[in-house]
Amino acid sequence: MKNLIDFQQYQELGNFEFLAREIVEGFITGLHRSPFHGFSVEFAEHRLYNEGESTKHIDWKLFARTDKLFVKRYEEETNLRSQIVIDTSSSMLFPHKTKRTQTKLAFSAICAGALIYMLRKQRDAVGLSLFSNEIETHTHARLSSVHAKMLFAMLEGLLAEGAVEMDKKTSAADALHLIAEKIHKRSLVIIFSDMMDSGNSQELFSAMQHLKHKKHEVILFHVTDHTHEGGFKYENRPYKFVDMETGEIVKINPNDVRGDYVKSMNQFVSDIKLKCGQYHIDMIEADINKDFKSVLLPYLLKRNKLY
Repeated sequence: MKNLIDFQQYQELGNFEFLAREIVEGFITGLHRSPFHGFSVEFAEHRLYNEGESTKHIDWKLFARTDKLFVKRYEEETNLRSQIVIDTSSSMLFPHKTKRTQTKLAFSAICAGALIYMLRKQRDAVGLSLFSNEIETHTHARLSSVHAKMLFAMLEGLLAEGAVEMDKKTSAADALHLIAEKIHKRSLVIIFSDMMDSGNSQELFSAMQHLKHKKHEVILFHVTDHTHEGGFKYENRPYKFVDMETGEIVKINPNDVRGDYVKSMNQFVSDIKLKCGQYHIDMIEADINKDFKSVLLPYLLKRNKLY
C-alpha cells in the first residue's frame, strides 16, 4: 500500500512539494531498476546550441567540460505545454471514512503534484484546472517557479479537511467544453476523474472530443477504488450506501446485488474505453490502491511519443 504510506507521510510532514519530489525521485530510481532502464527522462537545464543563433547564452564552463556547445535555458523556454484537469465533485471524496484514508481526490491531487514536479524538471509549462458542476479554478500553463508554488498550494488545499463539500454534483461535459475554449495553445491535457457525471455520458465524450478538435492531446486517468467500486468487496451484512453527490440513501446487503453491480460497472468502464478509443484519447485505469507509478509511467510514455 505504497500510496497510503505516502499519503500518511504528507499528513505527518505537511509539505506537499517535498512529497511530490520524493514520489518522482523514487519513481525515477525504480525505472533504472526495471525493464525500462535507460528510458528517457530528461531533467535538463540546457539545450544544444543551434548553429547560427546568438552565442550570448552559451554555457562556456560546460563547454570546457564536455567540448560541446550548450545554451542555458530560461523561464520562458518550454518544450511542451500541459494542462492538468481534476474533477473535484463529491464522488471524488470516496472512500469517505477517516482522516487517514486516501480518497480518489487525494490520490489525484498527489499524482498531479508529482506530474507538476516532473513537468517542470523537463522544462514543460503546466497549468491547472479544477471543476465540479462548474470551473472552480483555471490557470494558464507557465514554467515559472512562482507559478509552480501557486499550483502546489492549490493542490495542497484539496487535501484539507472540508475543502470539498458533500452533495456537490459533477457537470464534467460543460466544464470540459469551457476548458477546451480556454486553452489557447496546443497542449497535453491530463484529466483525473471518476467519470461519474450526473449528466448524459454522450455529452461528456462530446466535450472530450472538443479537446481533440482543438488539436490537444488528451490522457484520461479514470480514478477508482477498484476494491470497493469495481469488485464491490464488502462484508456480508447490511450496509447503508449514501450517494455523495445527491445524498440519496440505499440500504442493502452487498451479497444481494454484487453480481449485477459488478456487471454494470464492468460495462460502464468498457464503454469509457470504447469511446476513448474512438476519439483517440489515452485512457488509463488509476486505482487509488496501487502505486503512483501507474500514473507517472503512462504519462512518461505519452510524453516521449509527443516530444
